Amino acid sequence: MKERSKGPDEAKAFAADYLTNFERVLKGLDLDAFSRVVSTLDAARQAGTTIFIAGNGGSASTASHWANDLGKGLRDAGPPIRVLSLTDNVSWFTALANDEGYQRVFTGQLENFARPGDVLIVISASGNSPNLIDVVSFARERGVRTIGLLGFDGGLLKPMVDECVWFPSEKGAYGPVESAHSLLCHLITACLALSSARLPATTAAV
Repeated sequence: MKERSKGPDEAKAFAADYLTNFERVLKGLDLDAFSRVVSTLDAARQAGTTIFIAGNGGSASTASHWANDLGKGLRDAGPPIRVLSLTDNVSWFTALANDEGYQRVFTGQLENFARPGDVLIVISASGNSPNLIDVVSFARERGVRTIGLLGFDGGLLKPMVDECVWFPSEKGAYGPVESAHSLLCHLITACLALSSARLPATTAAV
């Protein structure tokens, strides 16, 4: 039997419920943790160390988008940011997945680059992605500071990372959590733009 499409009233009710849930997720933001992450990234910028970003699926897209905003969007707003999304080199990524296993797709890249004082940001709704757990463990061994943008119950990554911005939510609430992570990236980028006297807050590129 063909499923009946949702009418206008049902769509409106669904959207209202979704936005209410999204608002609830956003209210879980720890502003103190947020501020610490901004300070960590600003310090990395001033020191000229590298910021690496990693995620899977929708979070891979967020990592790529954010690397663009930090690298290109803030290029005229103070010192350039050395930033690299570990999701973007498809040839290297797939070679590692094929030859060494998907769990190594981020760690295999970081082995070439990581230096003490660098920063690794992992983005995960569940906090349980094996390749993110693996790369965080490796980063800590190399003296790389680790930050998690997480959701649900925080998963295994929550106690592993040095700093965590966590949106507590129901397990499986990928849409609201991934949307919250995207908004968070824009907020952090805007704060980094504000930290520079060269670019007024009203024209920050995010």
